[in-house]
Amino acid sequence: MTESAANGDGAGGRVIAGRYRLLGPLGRGGMGMVWRALDELLGREVAIKEVRAPAGMDEAEVTRMYRRLEREAWAAARVSHRGVVTVYDVATEDGRPWIVMEIVRGLSLAEVLEGDGPLTPQRTAHIGEQVLAALRSAHEAGVLHRDVKPGNVLIANDGRVVLGDFGIASLEGSTAITMTGEVVGSPEFLPPERALGQEPGPGSDLWALGVTLYLAVEGVLPFHRESPVATLRAVVDEEPPPPRRAGPLTPVLEGLLVKDPGQRLSAAEAARMLRIVGAGGTVRASGGPVSGPAPGPGPDGSDPAARHPYGHPTPPLPAPGPGTGSATGPAWTPAPEPARSGAGLVLAGGIVVLLAVVVLLGWLLLKDRDPGGEGGAGATPTPTATQSAPPSATPSPSASPSPSPSPSASASPSATPPGITLSAVQAVRDAYTGTCPAPAGKAPAFTATVAVDRTPAVVEYRWATRSGQTSGPGWQTLAYPAGGPVSVRLDHTELTHYPDATFEDAVRLEVRAPSAAASAWLEFSVTCEEETPTGGASSPGTPGPAASPSPNPGPTASP
Repeated sequence: MTESAANGDGAGGRVIAGRYRLLGPLGRGGMGMVWRALDELLGREVAIKEVRAPAGMDEAEVTRMYRRLEREAWAAARVSHRGVVTVYDVATEDGRPWIVMEIVRGLSLAEVLEGDGPLTPQRTAHIGEQVLAALRSAHEAGVLHRDVKPGNVLIANDGRVVLGDFGIASLEGSTAITMTGEVVGSPEFLPPERALGQEPGPGSDLWALGVTLYLAVEGVLPFHRESPVATLRAVVDEEPPPPRRAGPLTPVLEGLLVKDPGQRLSAAEAARMLRIVGAGGTVRASGGPVSGPAPGPGPDGSDPAARHPYGHPTPPLPAPGPGTGSATGPAWTPAPEPARSGAGLVLAGGIVVLLAVVVLLGWLLLKDRDPGGEGGAGATPTPTATQSAPPSATPSPSASPSPSPSPSASASPSATPPGITLSAVQAVRDAYTGTCPAPAGKAPAFTATVAVDRTPAVVEYRWATRSGQTSGPGWQTLAYPAGGPVSVRLDHTELTHYPDATFEDAVRLEVRAPSAAASAWLEFSVTCEEETPTGGASSPGTPGPAASPSPNPGPTASP
């Protein structure tokens, strides 16, 4: 949620769920109000969405909607990506859910467009690439956004592009016309399949992204009409006006705004094209060559040439067999590079050798250094597993591999933060061979003890892997109440695997508050001899890692 205009009127210091003190309104939408609030337990500012049922719903429908909202919000909390607003908590007050989120300081894309007008194709592509990276991370976790629009795309003061309002727009029927004729949601961004009453999928979010990028670069909505019903009719039956300002971004818009979701541009191809346009290059939808600068690293800093279609490093696996093709969609294939002269090849070879030597020296110097407690730089988070909440821990998943730049202070009653000690960090099981996903009782498992030198204290920790691919829930908060035990044992089971292959990685325990600490890396491997039908499936295209939901044991306190 952005902190933009309103900043402190009408809240009256009300406390929600005995913990979150409202400080002032941040904004208002069709589903309720967004407040700036203070988490008095952890001493940090948060954004809280107060949700109200639309008019005309009976009591049973309202109850059902609120329960669905809670489930969707907790599902959104599983998404760990720097481009997704983190959901911290779902509190209940007055019989209604209040969604507690990371507060993002900056402006929404809607506010930027209102103040500056249409954007350049290159800047639009750069924003679209980061929004798409957030969507792909959410889709891997089984979460659809269903309301991608400029008002939910946040441009943070630190330069991040963050996608917000997960869990709100996923309400069943939230963009339908009610019995009173009221439209809840944004029909201009509704995909044709949803307007026709069909079940949405990841492609539905891609359509809404296409409409958002069209508005950003052209300055007008492609399907807006004089009434919501006429708008929905245009979404289903009419083609968007040909873009006039989009230039090199036109093939991306055309591919994302295909009516048939089965023929819509795939997420992987859209990411590739947006990266090229954002770097100043051009692409052609006819399969012609790509010109301009070669695509650089993605928004997470990784090499796009070594990325799985949904953002994970591609393992050295055999080519996929029949039935494992890429996502359906128009193909944009660059033509072969023109032949180079002999002198050019010699020069290129010399440069490659020089770069290889520099990279090797850098790796030898840095391989044993602590990478900053972030589980491997440049790794894109993978789908996380649902973890049963321990009695003394409150889930607090991170929005990115690095700590969020938004205000977040640990609640420590004393001026000097408590000391942290990590001990007995060891592997219970470090290898598994068999059908995948591995049973929780046989998968690689690890244990550790986290001790503080005094109570009360609050510790933020996570189990991180060297590759960044993990079935863990991300950052969590562990509370040590006054007079309680000063040490807690933490258990972790790692379920990430490659279908029909061996997945090798290392895991460690990391603490970022009240002070930073990290254990040594513990190597482990998972060898899948046969993938079970109900196991985690890799995304379309090149096989990638899968993480299967299975609860990890909660922490155990010891005196």
